[in-house]
Amino acid sequence: MNLEILKSKQELRDLIDAYAILGDEKKISEQMSIFEHNANYTVYVNGTEVASITGTDKLEEEFNGHASLVKTYFTMNGQHTVQIYGDTATGILFSQIKMVRENEGRDVLTDYSVRYDDEYIHSNGKWLIKKRIGHFLIIEARTLIQ
Repeated sequence: MNLEILKSKQELRDLIDAYAILGDEKKISEQMSIFEHNANYTVYVNGTEVASITGTDKLEEEFNGHASLVKTYFTMNGQHTVQIYGDTATGILFSQIKMVRENEGRDVLTDYSVRYDDEYIHSNGKWLIKKRIGHFLIIEARTLIQ
């Protein structure tokens, strides 16, 4: 493994961590800067496709709508493996996402266990997300004690 591959792997890890941090902070317009302009994001829940969005304009609209319903996000990224092919790469990421929403005056925590299958592209000196498939594998919701 050469130094350029190691550098790219670190940049890709930084990219997926930036995605999580910007999302948790609800900095959606900044989050769009880490996607290729025509990126595609598809979501599966228990194996069923529930959304597929293409383009950062539509992604930003969708993410903002979702963020407006969430009081608090908390994301922890785990394993991240990548394969680099010059200016493109693929990756698998496992992530835990917690979301707090209000329901009938009570805070409800939803805990998601997610596997992301990603495609990345190196463009203008930086890595971007070209395609992201989110597999929401385990979903648990519970009311928080007030």
